[in-house]
Amino acid sequence: MKQLWLPWVACLFLLAGCEQQATIRIGLLAGLSDRGSDFGESVRNGVILAVEQQNAAGGINGRKIELVVRDDGQDKEQAKKAAQELIALRPDIIIGPVTSSMATVVVPMMDEAQQTIISPTVASTNFKGKDDQFFRVNCTTREAAIQHARVLFDRGIRQPGLAFDASNGPFSNTWIAGFQEEFNRLGGRISAASGFESAAGTRFSAVIGRLLEHSPDALIFVASTLDTSRLAQQARRLAPNLPLSSSEWAASGEALSEMGGRAVEGLLMTHAYDRTDQSVEYLRFRDSFKQRFQREFGSFSLLAYDTAHVVIAALKQKRDNESVKEALLKYGPYTGVQQKIHFDASGDATRQVFFTEIRNGQLVQLK
Repeated sequence: MKQLWLPWVACLFLLAGCEQQATIRIGLLAGLSDRGSDFGESVRNGVILAVEQQNAAGGINGRKIELVVRDDGQDKEQAKKAAQELIALRPDIIIGPVTSSMATVVVPMMDEAQQTIISPTVASTNFKGKDDQFFRVNCTTREAAIQHARVLFDRGIRQPGLAFDASNGPFSNTWIAGFQEEFNRLGGRISAASGFESAAGTRFSAVIGRLLEHSPDALIFVASTLDTSRLAQQARRLAPNLPLSSSEWAASGEALSEMGGRAVEGLLMTHAYDRTDQSVEYLRFRDSFKQRFQREFGSFSLLAYDTAHVVIAALKQKRDNESVKEALLKYGPYTGVQQKIHFDASGDATRQVFFTEIRNGQLVQLK
């Protein structure tokens, strides 16, 4: 009888060994097929680079990382379907979504499923200070907008007009609120605000025209890279001498210059990293990204790369009796390419912001 049981015992040991060596599954949820897909693609590329590098170094404690990607299409119903698919796969953690509007849809689903999720880029203050399964690596819209207000005021701007994408209201509305509060405190005012729904048929000339009726001394765009470039093109046609600036939403590196051409010359842009950095870590990331994807990276790629490394570091140290949420909170602060990432008890982090101007087609960081 003992001999009959031996093959079964051997199989059990083999299965146990396979279970121990199973891959670590990380989900990624991003908009990859919508008008602003450069945003989602930038995030995806940053995560891919980090995962590939970690797998080449042996994975996480000897286990390879499997990256499972789903496209939310920047659409509520598609986001729900993509989130359900990821939840069903029971990944160790999900990275994403990339916009605040999609976070509004999927974060409640993740909470109900007790699925930990971490976003590189979601910034709306609507998600700050919540005891949930959602972690944020980026600073809030309020933090970035306050800095933007101060820079513009220091440049002599007193009554800018503001165009914003209303289809991503959780981001746009909280950014505008933070900017307006600080700008008013300094002594300026928003001359007018004009919202629009991001679509191929949107008449951006009409958006700019409504702002010009109120005699602004500058124009601010709170929109994706593509829509910011189209707004800039109409602004240069209708009011060629007005200063232009954009929120961090449009900070897809050289993509804005590529899409906007001469229309974005002189545009001021908020972004999430120090372009003048000469550290070994930054230069290694910059060169590795360009070699892998044959293009320059942008803010979102670096944020995503940092986020993936936060996940990797936490999973490396996580104990069997700990949840991923507990591990993320316990084992920080985490080392990013340029900045330390420290989560408070609610899973919120912050980040220093920088400002860049487009000059002769190049991004030049302000000192």
